[in-house]
Amino acid sequence: MSQSITAMVKAGQQYMQIWPMQPQLYGMFPECRVISATKFSIKVMPALSVLTVAVLVNLQGYDKLPQALAVGALFLSLPVQGLMWLGHRSKQMLPPSLKGWYLDIHYKMQMQGCALQSPKSKPEYRELARLLKTAFDELDKAFTKSWF
Repeated sequence: MSQSITAMVKAGQQYMQIWPMQPQLYGMFPECRVISATKFSIKVMPALSVLTVAVLVNLQGYDKLPQALAVGALFLSLPVQGLMWLGHRSKQMLPPSLKGWYLDIHYKMQMQGCALQSPKSKPEYRELARLLKTAFDELDKAFTKSWF
């Protein structure tokens, strides 16, 4: 494994904060759906895990405690799995088609007067996320509408 699990989870948390949750992006990128599911699971899964363990032990007795704990651990692992996916995705290089789109958006934003760093020669998804977040935050909706 090229990076530790904790580093991947931290990268996923950062990517989740950077990615713009815009309706135009839902059909183009899985990030929007994964981020929504991960945020929901962060809120719900700890309580559901405890409730599941309690119900299973109550219904089946303490002799089934290991199985109940395994189900609870599975529920607790779901948010971590989402964060790990996001962390892994954030560090992947953009495919050629998205790289061209990234460079095109970067050029158009510079023409509109946005203060941006120079474009990366090998951009990753996190650079695309930063660029899209800047575009949605700073540019007019009519201008960004032409990209989608």
